[in-house]
Amino acid sequence: MTQIHSDKILILDFGAQYTQLIARRIRELGVYCEIWAWDHEPTEILAYGAKGIILSGGPESTTLEDAPKAPQEVFDAGLPILGICYGMQTLAAQLGGATEAADAREFGHAKVDIVASDRLFAGLSDHPGSAQALDVWMSHGDHVSVAPPGFIVTGRTDRVPVATMANEDKRWYGVQFHPEVTHTKQGGALLKRFVTEICGCRTLWTAANIIEDQIERVRAQVGNDQVLLGLSGGVDSSVVAALLHRAIGDKLTCVFVDTGLLRWKEGDQVMATMAEHMGVKVIRVNAADRYFSALAGHSDPEAKRKIIGRLFVEIFDEESSKLTTASGGQVKWLAQGTIYPDVIESAGSKTGKAHVIKSHHNVGGLPEHMKLKLVEPLRELFKDEVRRIGVELGLPREMVYRHPFPGPGLGVRILGEVKPEYAELLARADAIFMEELRLWDLYDKTSQAFAVFLPVKSVGVVGDARAYEWVIALRAVETIDFMTAHWVHLPYDFLGKVSNRIINELRGVSRVVYDISGKPPATIEWE
Repeated sequence: MTQIHSDKILILDFGAQYTQLIARRIRELGVYCEIWAWDHEPTEILAYGAKGIILSGGPESTTLEDAPKAPQEVFDAGLPILGICYGMQTLAAQLGGATEAADAREFGHAKVDIVASDRLFAGLSDHPGSAQALDVWMSHGDHVSVAPPGFIVTGRTDRVPVATMANEDKRWYGVQFHPEVTHTKQGGALLKRFVTEICGCRTLWTAANIIEDQIERVRAQVGNDQVLLGLSGGVDSSVVAALLHRAIGDKLTCVFVDTGLLRWKEGDQVMATMAEHMGVKVIRVNAADRYFSALAGHSDPEAKRKIIGRLFVEIFDEESSKLTTASGGQVKWLAQGTIYPDVIESAGSKTGKAHVIKSHHNVGGLPEHMKLKLVEPLRELFKDEVRRIGVELGLPREMVYRHPFPGPGLGVRILGEVKPEYAELLARADAIFMEELRLWDLYDKTSQAFAVFLPVKSVGVVGDARAYEWVIALRAVETIDFMTAHWVHLPYDFLGKVSNRIINELRGVSRVVYDISGKPPATIEWE
């Protein structure tokens, strides 16, 4: 086996919204890390074999009696520790220092004056030529008022007396600000120094090494058995298909269910990419008629989702039964595109206090009688890592870096009842929108963009005649984590071009509107 997990960092999560961002930043440095809830089984901390521990931020207050605490094993491990925000506060509170609640929360940009040198900050400054200082991002209520014994105060702000602290003998450090966000200018350099220099981690976590490692694991896991994969055409399932094909070749069979609710001509594109370009064995099931028939008369979004999901399970079960029979029972594994955020969200915590947790089922509700074992080669990876290894595996970049697309497809972008003619109009309108975004070099500058079919008719003039036709809405947002989002200020000339093309090229559309709602209060998708 490759050694990509041998040098690793453990992150204990106290419930911060930025915890996954810490992990992504460390992995971008080429070092593997995992996120565990702060109340994870403590004995496993010592057994994990990390080279350093990071304590994340969190929403709680160390001034309360039942505040979350780092397990004693964190300190007994003898490893470097970096406490971030709440992580720094609990370090101070647990090691004999003091914290206090501030009169008001501090949120936003701040300047930390470095008042004593340590290994973490040596030479880092955003103000060369003057006293050493860093431009950082703060988000906290409480702060450390007295550093613990053995620590020195290394930085302060005009509002926080202990903004950074260090115990150099033990290699324990605390920072009140968030080095993982881009607003902290030296944050990347600080994390790199902690992970590579102070913890001594080698940068083994690369796309090529991940692929090699997973190929070895998959071969050892499945042996000579056959593997079945439900291929949606999305990023995760496509990368799983490419990775498994490289690992086990024709022992992989993919079932691609063409629902009729995909992007314009996406079914043909999936087959061209996966079957022809990549050489993956794919069975295409053209099921559009079944989907439109099942959806007829239904307009409730949740009802539509359930119908689409149930029908996928039925079709997948039918095809898998055929394959199992034809292979003489050698189909024993079901591959899924589970990725690391799914694993984190599904994890339990020992006390139930940790701010995790939702159940996750990647292919929800597969029949129990299938009795297939799971193979999940992406379960250690974040989405950006999945994309990188997809490109490394030879998948087209424009496919790997496409905007997110909902599982129910156009079924939830057609408001109200879903009909074949609505799906075709919407798919073609969306294709025009995407084509123009790329031509204007705007596609990669938006996080997600799409068209929506509105089940209302509007009066228009087509030629010399009045027309009473459908309305298409355009949506484009920019976001970091999809928890919040801002609408994108697309140029008026661009919007005019897209509107003209949709109305002129698509018979049945008389009006195009642009959605300028943020999240919150609106959601990104309309249904």
